[in-house]
Amino acid sequence: MHLLLSLRESPLDVRILWSSVFLRMASFGLTNQVLTLYLKSLEVSETNIGLFMTLTLIGDTLISYTLTWYADTIGRRTVMVLGTVMMCISGWIFSISSNYIILLLAAIIGVISPSGDETGPFKSVEEASIAHLTPHNHRPEVFAFHGLFATAGAALGSFVCGITVDYFHLQREWPLQSCYRLIFVMYSAIAFTKCILMLFLSPKCEVGYVDLETTTSSLLDTSDIHEEEDYGSIGNNKTLKSNPSITDIDNKSSSLSPTTRYYLPRLLIVFMLDSLGYGFMPSAWVVYYFKLAFAMSATGLGTLFFFTNAIDSISSLPSAYFAKTLGPVKSIIFTQAPSALFFILIAFTGNHIMASTLLILYCATSTMDVVPRQVLLTSIMPQEELTKVMGIVNIGKTFARCIGPVFTGKLASHEHLNIGFIINGGCVLAADLILGINFLSMDSDILAKTTTNILPEI
Repeated sequence: MHLLLSLRESPLDVRILWSSVFLRMASFGLTNQVLTLYLKSLEVSETNIGLFMTLTLIGDTLISYTLTWYADTIGRRTVMVLGTVMMCISGWIFSISSNYIILLLAAIIGVISPSGDETGPFKSVEEASIAHLTPHNHRPEVFAFHGLFATAGAALGSFVCGITVDYFHLQREWPLQSCYRLIFVMYSAIAFTKCILMLFLSPKCEVGYVDLETTTSSLLDTSDIHEEEDYGSIGNNKTLKSNPSITDIDNKSSSLSPTTRYYLPRLLIVFMLDSLGYGFMPSAWVVYYFKLAFAMSATGLGTLFFFTNAIDSISSLPSAYFAKTLGPVKSIIFTQAPSALFFILIAFTGNHIMASTLLILYCATSTMDVVPRQVLLTSIMPQEELTKVMGIVNIGKTFARCIGPVFTGKLASHEHLNIGFIINGGCVLAADLILGINFLSMDSDILAKTTTNILPEI
C-alpha cells in the first residue's frame, strides 16, 4: 500500500528522474553486451581489453569527481544535461572509429560503462535530487522504484541488443563488427532522447530549493526523528525558498561537516571493498565468459541478461520492505552474503544451465542491497552535503572498481577467467563483515526515521 502511495504521489521531477535512469541503463545494457566483443573484433588483445576497462573507469572517476563536487554550484540539471551530451558524442565516435586511443578517450568522456552499471556523475546527482524531493518515510519506496526502472532499462537494453545483433548478422548478413557499431548508434540516439528529457526538470531539483515544512536533516539531528511526514504534501503544500546564493554554496564546497567526516571514511571502506571485488568480474567480462565457456549466441546472451536484469528490477521492490523492517544494515548483509556465494559457485560449474541458474540467483539477491545502501547514506548524512557525499562514494567505488579489469584481462589471456568470480564473492563477504561490525547498531535509529506511524489513506 505504501509502495502504491509513493508511486502515485511522487512529484513530476522524481518521475522524470525515473525515466532518465531507465533510458540511461537501457543504453548501458546495449553496449555492455558488445563492448568486449567489439574490442575483440578490432583485434584488441584480452590484456589490452582489461587495460581499456581500467583506464575508462579511472577517467570516469576523475570526471565524476569534478562534476559531482561542484554539481550544486553548477546546477544539478546542468550537470545532467552536460552528461547526456557527452554520452551522445561518445556513441557516435564508437560507431565510426576503430582506433584504440580514440575509443578509450570517447569511453571516458562519454561514460561508456565497462560494467553495464552506473558510471559517471548521473547516479550521485540523481540520488541527491530524489532525497531532496522525498521525505524520509517514503525514501525506501522511491529509491526502490528508482532501482526497478534502472534494472528494467538494463534488461530491455540487453534483450534488444541480442536480437538486433543476431538479426542483422544472420538475416541481413552484416559483418559482426558493423552490427556492434549499430549498437553504439542506438546508444547515441538514447542519449539524445535523455538529454531532451532532462530539460524538463524543474528548479526544485536544485539544492537551493528547500522545503520549509518538512526539511530533512542528519540522523544526528534528532529533533525530527518522530516528525510526521506526508508525501502528499510534496509539490502541493510545500513552501519553497531559494538557497541564499551560489557564493554561499561555494564557501561550503571545500569542507565537510564533522558528521560526514566521521561516517564517510568508514562507509567508503565497505563500499570500496565491495566494488573492488566487482571490478574483477564486471558484467562485460561475465558476458565474455559465458560466450567463450558455453558458446552462447548473441540472442541467447541477450535473453539471459534480460532475465537477470528483469529479476534485478523486481527484487528492488521487496528491498524497500526489508530496509523498513530489518533496517538497512541487516538488509544489506542478509541479501549480499547469499548473492556472493551464488557468484562464487559459477566458477566451479561447467554446465551452462547450472551457470545461468546461479547467475539468475545471484541477480535475484544482489540488487536487494541497493535501496538499503541509499537509505543508510541519506539518513546519516546532512541534507546539504548529499550531492558531495554521493559523489565521493560513487567515485570511491568506481576507483576501486578500476583495479580489477586489468588483472581479469590477464586471467582471461591465461584461460583462468573463472577465478574472477571467486575474488568478487570473497571481497563482498569481507565487506559485509566490516559493515556489520561498524554499523549494525545504527539500524534502530534509522528505522525510527523511515517508519511511517500513520499512513495516509489511499
